[in-house]
Amino acid sequence: MKQIVQAMDTGATLIVEAPAPAVTPGAVLIKTRCSLISSGTEKMLVGFGKASLIDKARQQPERVKDVIAKARTDGLLSTIASVRSKLGQPLPLGYCNVGEVVAIGEDVRGLAVGDRVASNGAHADLVRVPANLCARIPDRVDDQTAAFTVVASIGLQGIRLAEPTLGEAFVVTGSGLIGLLTVQLLLAQGCRVLAIDFDDEKLALARSFGAETCNAKQEDPVAAGLAFSRGHGVDGVIVTASTQSSDPITQAARMCRKRGRIVLVGVTGLELNRADFYDKEISFQVSCSYGPGRYDPNYEEGGTDYPFGFVRWTEQRNFEAVLDMMASGRVRADSLVTARFPFERAADAYDMLTSDVSGLGLILEYTTPVEERINRTTLLRTDARFDPTEPVLGFVGAGNYASRVLIPAFRSAGAQLHTVATSGGLSGAITGAKAGFAAASSDVAAILADPAINTIVVATRHDSHADLATNALRAGKNVFVEKPLALTLAEVAEVEQALNDAPAGRAPQIMVGFNRRFAPQVAKMKALLGAISAPKSFVMTMNAGAIPRDHWTQDDKVGGGRIIGEACHFIDLMRYLADSPIISVQARRMGEAPGVDVTEDKAAIMLGFADGSFGTIHYLANGASAFPKERIEVFVAGRTLQIDNFRKLTGYGFPKFRSMRLLRQDKGQTACAASFLDAVRSGRPAIPTEEIFEVARATIEAATLIREQ
Repeated sequence: MKQIVQAMDTGATLIVEAPAPAVTPGAVLIKTRCSLISSGTEKMLVGFGKASLIDKARQQPERVKDVIAKARTDGLLSTIASVRSKLGQPLPLGYCNVGEVVAIGEDVRGLAVGDRVASNGAHADLVRVPANLCARIPDRVDDQTAAFTVVASIGLQGIRLAEPTLGEAFVVTGSGLIGLLTVQLLLAQGCRVLAIDFDDEKLALARSFGAETCNAKQEDPVAAGLAFSRGHGVDGVIVTASTQSSDPITQAARMCRKRGRIVLVGVTGLELNRADFYDKEISFQVSCSYGPGRYDPNYEEGGTDYPFGFVRWTEQRNFEAVLDMMASGRVRADSLVTARFPFERAADAYDMLTSDVSGLGLILEYTTPVEERINRTTLLRTDARFDPTEPVLGFVGAGNYASRVLIPAFRSAGAQLHTVATSGGLSGAITGAKAGFAAASSDVAAILADPAINTIVVATRHDSHADLATNALRAGKNVFVEKPLALTLAEVAEVEQALNDAPAGRAPQIMVGFNRRFAPQVAKMKALLGAISAPKSFVMTMNAGAIPRDHWTQDDKVGGGRIIGEACHFIDLMRYLADSPIISVQARRMGEAPGVDVTEDKAAIMLGFADGSFGTIHYLANGASAFPKERIEVFVAGRTLQIDNFRKLTGYGFPKFRSMRLLRQDKGQTACAASFLDAVRSGRPAIPTEEIFEVARATIEAATLIREQ
């Protein structure tokens, strides 16, 4: 398939060739017929990409604060590398797609192969979209009109929040695409409508639909609104403008009647005067995209619909409502089309987007036969040659950590990079091309079956780790699993059994990405402790930072929770430094308290070891971000060692050692990758296999204890 992306570092708009997406449960695969370029959102993204680094910082001051805080804790060099990596990730463009369903995933109901649908799919000739974000197009609605479904739904959601009634006077501020569609929807609702903008051509379109208009360059919008309302003040204002100024909201408040309603659909400044709202008791609300369900992973990805009787209008139902109004002729889009381009000339379309301020709808048309789009593997290099006696890697997963940390670590360690697989295809192609992979794929089974690949790196979401590791081991592949190994004791047993079932003398290597034990300061700490036989006391603090309760890592079934998903690092590190088997696990989380969101990521874990050592891991999501993220302390025989955020190691009571400082943070990722590659070559585990399974079981036991409290 081919897809349009925006490079956020160079500002270039590119068409990337990538593997066709895999069809996943709850989703459909759509052959695109046309798509609409948004003159608002996409123009903003393209403009941001083309801006200088300083201008990018000015546009996102809150991000600058995050960068400064990171530099203070992680160091300047690590922060610069992180920012460059972030800007180096291209963004897919587009969210207004029309096409034909060519494949359906499990658990999809109400859609069939051959259906013509509107969706929020990206600008690509083949897209995978959750079924709840698709709506069947009525026969009377042509493709070009249907391409406006999603942007019209954004306006419709704003209208639903404003709750207009028949005969009310409403103002729409901003007559771009969403604004002009909102005008039509309000008129269909039986409202009188005043459209406000600076562009006479757009206002002429608003008049053609039946609205009255005000050119804000030539007359006072507040006076126009009051006159339009016959002196009473308008009943409501829907702001669809995009500007840094707060004027649209201020003007809206001043033209509203007492207890009027203002809904912000677009983007404006929000420096407001309390008196403008207080005296009239005006309601102000910000609308969230297409409607209920937006950004809810259970609805969008999990396919769980909201009960019709309780949530009448969801994203999908708003799509359907817009399409019904298009079918009846009450919403028209033909006059909103500025130009049409073949998909292959997308660069010309984006040039027009940024150069023509009066442009509205730009339509991309797709004509490539579907047979040429459905290709699960894309060749990235033609000159790739591999030494089969060395590790030849197939990567499964190319998310943030894999693309920014893990793949560069293996590349720096000299790995032979064969194929990277992702279910969506695009991220694998982008990451693979940058890292030097020979191919990108969306077919994991093909990678496991490829005899040229002898080593698999699993870097997917946590719930798939054990299954992928088990299948790779059974295929005779060496396996590196980015932590955790598994989410349940049953999964741990399955992986262990797959390893034990390997033919004698040909057992593959397995390793979990416990990189911290390979960090240079940990190596020094291990050497210093090696000369001391006395039991040790450990205090490890993880200032993890808060993440939303509904983030996938917090989901026990998907991410396993943060104890299994991340605290496992410290259980392994303590096991490594103690150099003694774990014989006891105790754990406790923070108690319930009014007004406090208590999850398992505010907990303490105590481990006991066979040699008498013990230690406590404080995994905390309620600390200050300015405090170091990770701190490791060891107390033994009248001496103390402390690592602060993997930048500074300090020794107390060691005659020949005081400190070890690094210019940049080093958590051992590259050394970890290099050690695994050496293990594959030599057949000697980089981490003793029994420790891998011991740590996995201890971690699951700790998480279970915390959840049972």
